[in-house]
Amino acid sequence: MEGYLAAAALLPADLRRTAMALPEEDMGRCEELRLRRGREMTALIAGREYGLGGVIGENDLRAVTEAATSSSLHAAGEQLRRGFLAGPHGVRVGVCGTAVTDEHGVTAIREISSLAIRVPRAMPGCADGVWGELTAGGFRSALISSPPGVGKTTLLRELIRRLSVEGYRVAVADERGELAGAWNGESAFDVGPRTDVLTGAPKALAAGMLLRAMNPQVLAMDEAADEGEAGALLAAAGAGVQVLATVHGGRGMKESALCRALLAAGVFHKRIWVELRGGRRVYTVERVPCA
Repeated sequence: MEGYLAAAALLPADLRRTAMALPEEDMGRCEELRLRRGREMTALIAGREYGLGGVIGENDLRAVTEAATSSSLHAAGEQLRRGFLAGPHGVRVGVCGTAVTDEHGVTAIREISSLAIRVPRAMPGCADGVWGELTAGGFRSALISSPPGVGKTTLLRELIRRLSVEGYRVAVADERGELAGAWNGESAFDVGPRTDVLTGAPKALAAGMLLRAMNPQVLAMDEAADEGEAGALLAAAGAGVQVLATVHGGRGMKESALCRALLAAGVFHKRIWVELRGGRRVYTVERVPCA
């Protein structure tokens, strides 16, 4: 519930009242609030969007971005360039609109047309069913796979906390601020007593900085998605650091080239599948055949 309340707090008053009219059970299961200009606000619950009513206007979108950045959208330009805003209490806001580009890539997003307000959620205990398999004989590198919005980030956060509590030094490359929910130097989520978090830097750059500066035993990264990030994970594994990462994917889905390369390189020893069955998350651990 706390995560939903934090997400709803970014909404202007009329939309906030609409969001708070959702049944409490649905608030607890809600993953995102979606705002699209000229459309009704929706709630993403168990992988499906449900209309909440109202019509989203330009002022609504502007109000949310101002709330997420404490009325300093210009200061959040680097985040916005990467398509998101990191708000208070671990809330992340995905942003779509008109991209402004130059020879180096996207420089800004203007004429915002839609927002995805991700509901942050810590679930202590969600790793109980896989913990024994992952740590028997000592933790070895593991990859978490699921389709978008199924819960891999939540599981990753809990595994980071558990590893830290068990005595591992864990370094977290938290580019979007989702894992620790850092805001003004403090974490919104408990990620453990021996965890060091670098927020805001691109994940590949952050991983290198953490390896050089913090001497971690475990390096954690959410949503590895490009060659630079894969290279950072390979470098960490080559330095004797255990790696804990997530990628998009599911059973029966074609693996990305990046995922295939990481698995073939023997970086990961275990793979955790996160799936929705009957509206509930199910976690399955498998040994990576090439490990």
